[in-house]
Amino acid sequence: MLVSPAAGEAQREVRFDDDGPLGEAGLRRVRDAAGALPAAGRIFASPSVRCRTTAAELGLPARAAQEVAGCAMGGWRGRTLAEVADAEPLAVSAWLSDPDFTGHGGESLRQLCDRVEGWLTEMARDAGRVVAVVEPDVVRAAAVCALGVPVEAFWRLDVPPLTVTELSGRGGRWNLGLGRAPGRSDGGTPDIRQNSLGTSSTHKGDISAE
Repeated sequence: MLVSPAAGEAQREVRFDDDGPLGEAGLRRVRDAAGALPAAGRIFASPSVRCRTTAAELGLPARAAQEVAGCAMGGWRGRTLAEVADAEPLAVSAWLSDPDFTGHGGESLRQLCDRVEGWLTEMARDAGRVVAVVEPDVVRAAAVCALGVPVEAFWRLDVPPLTVTELSGRGGRWNLGLGRAPGRSDGGTPDIRQNSLGTSSTHKGDISAE
């Protein structure tokens, strides 16, 4: 079960994550969802502040795991998409079209997907439920791996804040349950979309990164 974190200030500012805290609205939503997730034998969180805070407020004793950290964005970290697009328009265009782009000095989307696929493979070695509060781009990468689709499909996946995406299966064959609100089983999602990097919009340019 992959849980996306509640929204923070970086998402509202459309900013490549500078590891800021959750916003007040995000904190209220995650506290309302506390205790809604089932018990799990293994519990992890991306090492970012917002993922660790979301896990703690949900009542999850999560271990921070670098294997499920958000995509490393190098020199773009902490800058807004508008700032980077104004200063480096060709680089932004390449980032959106080339899954192997590393011109920002960080991690490519393909490298992110490979890393997440390795973590999924490791988790599947043992039976039992795993819950991980992870950055939206990690959820996207996991979905790409589970479906076996090209990395370019990453940009077509929508991960609203504070939703659960479930993967189940054996032998490398995954079933994918798309995002729902914690505690709901009808597949519905809450109306908590925001125009931000890595939280809601399906438009290219929306990615949560560290």
